[in-house]
Amino acid sequence: MTTTPYPLTAIVGMADLRLALLLNAVSPAVGGVLIRGEKGTAKTTTVRALATLLPPIEAVAGCRFACDPAAPDATCPDGPHETGAHASRPARMVELPVGASEDRLVGALDIERALSEGVKAFEPGLLAAAHRGVLYVDEVNLLGDHLVDSLLDAAATGSSSVEREGVSVRHASRFLLVGTMNPEEGELRPQLLDRFGLTVEVAASRDTDERVEVVRRRLAHDEDPAAFAAKWAAEEDALRERIAAARALLPSVRLGDGALRRIAAVCAGFEVDGMRADIVTARTASALAAWAGRTDVTTADVRQAALLSLPHRRRRAPFDAPGLDEDKLDEILRQFEDEEPEPEPDPEPEPEGPDDGPGDGGPGDDGPGGGQPPQDANGPDSPDLPGQRQRQEESEPAGDAGQEPSAPREAPQGSAAAESGDTPAVAAADPFRTRKLDVPGLGEGADGRRSRARTAHGRTTGARRPRGALSKLHLAATVQAAAPYQRARGRSGPGLVVRRDDLREAVREGREGNLVLFVVDASGSMAARKRMGAVKGAVLSLLLDAYQRRDKIGMITFRGADAELALPPTSSVDAGAARLERLPTGGRTPLAAGLLRAHEVLRVERLRDPSRRPLLVVVTDGRATGGPEPLVRAARAARLLAGEGTASVVVDCESGPVRLGLAGELGRELRGPVVTLDELRADSVSALVRTVRNTNSRRAA
Repeated sequence: MTTTPYPLTAIVGMADLRLALLLNAVSPAVGGVLIRGEKGTAKTTTVRALATLLPPIEAVAGCRFACDPAAPDATCPDGPHETGAHASRPARMVELPVGASEDRLVGALDIERALSEGVKAFEPGLLAAAHRGVLYVDEVNLLGDHLVDSLLDAAATGSSSVEREGVSVRHASRFLLVGTMNPEEGELRPQLLDRFGLTVEVAASRDTDERVEVVRRRLAHDEDPAAFAAKWAAEEDALRERIAAARALLPSVRLGDGALRRIAAVCAGFEVDGMRADIVTARTASALAAWAGRTDVTTADVRQAALLSLPHRRRRAPFDAPGLDEDKLDEILRQFEDEEPEPEPDPEPEPEGPDDGPGDGGPGDDGPGGGQPPQDANGPDSPDLPGQRQRQEESEPAGDAGQEPSAPREAPQGSAAAESGDTPAVAAADPFRTRKLDVPGLGEGADGRRSRARTAHGRTTGARRPRGALSKLHLAATVQAAAPYQRARGRSGPGLVVRRDDLREAVREGREGNLVLFVVDASGSMAARKRMGAVKGAVLSLLLDAYQRRDKIGMITFRGADAELALPPTSSVDAGAARLERLPTGGRTPLAAGLLRAHEVLRVERLRDPSRRPLLVVVTDGRATGGPEPLVRAARAARLLAGEGTASVVVDCESGPVRLGLAGELGRELRGPVVTLDELRADSVSALVRTVRNTNSRRAA
């Protein structure tokens, strides 16, 4: 890995992403950027390139918390500060690893010295290092809940607090939050999502010339980073000057009542929650005007600001991707056409950069990759970058992800689908709130919200000697351990003589996330449209519940002659919903194959992540056809799963006046509860939780 960052002006395409980052450099009050996109699209490269363009900051000399000498923090642990002693240093970009501990993020307090010496020996964390700089979180959607909670608290209050049994340290922590994520790996908690001021979607370019230029510049940079950076130094300096000029102009930008009414109308029209969207959009529009060298906010500024600040805030159905209807946005803004002021002329065009490539280039993080094609200008006030060359291109046809699903079509006569008896996929019924399903016992998996587990957070249930660095002190147990030895240790004053062996850490019980593996019957016996629609609605509801409880999910479907792993275990519940929606039905019912496939998937996952306990959810009517003794083979497969201690739930989809009760027999073999679709609802009269616990008690006995 090179130590010389890739220049921002050399990034190919990625116009929206570069603009969003630069607007935050102009006005940090905008609130940061969330970058969504597939892997290898230069997300990390672009963010790191921003750090070298930020203006330096003045900080109190010797202060580990970067206090502003003009307004030092009165609660700074390194204070009080003497006036006049300060130094200039570059703004920092601090990276938060996904697997970081809470102490690494917020800082650690030396409890032993605090108890024995009465001093606050505090080691600052990443929140202190990022103060007045950039906090960058790669794969922010994979952060644990305990880290997300600390981030939310710091982002909301502008400070970070560390408390250990009555000993408290607080310091200022105001930073520009930038996060990247791959939506295929799971979505972000709504509370943290709303804390990002802007959001941008990125994708690799499909233009051949752009991809060639990306590879050319990436190879040139890797061969000689210093020479490559020197080649773009003039453009980088010009961009720094433009950021400084925009910052100086920002206080003079006039956000009149007309612009405010446009912003309010747009936010109300898209039914965003709360008022943060209005405030962020207003700040972004002002930054756009300053970036363009103007003091008046125009309709074009409001439109561009809305496209960056609202997609992740609008109300949407579960599993819908963020986005904004631009036609609706234009319709709302057309109501104010008569109020539009005369635009100011454009500033002088910036010189083009070296290489004269097909755009402002950039590499992918994991190898050759590209950015989005350059965006068309929004009008005479459209912002531009030094070294950037705008060009209009014909728009590509929208992909499958952006189109409405076409109506199901019957398979042609004589085709494989027709011969297998498949029927087209049917839409899922509306999702509903489900009863809580959990895994019995006490686990030690990743933090979540489903099953009981020993975690670093939650209620205290006991004490033990610390394993490694002490983080959660159990004060009463520590005092109790140290008390019998005070006379032998020569205690003469009121203080307690505490040694390392006396320390006890709290044992806490909270909730963990599980691996929820769905085994869905998609055979001909489930093919009735109303029935399969209800089944899909139930599975969709369980997927939504898994998302809220921070689970990993996987899906196996069985029909015809075999079972298929439709979705390998993943944190992306959206992917599971998409696979479910496209699921066709028909053919025989190879129940044993579905259970055996589940056994194999769980075996592999235990090797990959032994601490994450599985929950098997079998959605079927219990029928089994195909091959000799299909029910006997299904029972053997079920006993194999039960023998390994796999927690299971059978969702009985059988309906009609005549019922065979085969799902109940399957549940007995799996040693798990059996619930009907109606009992799965949280508002059902049936007490599902009690049923699950009673079944687990019988199994333990």
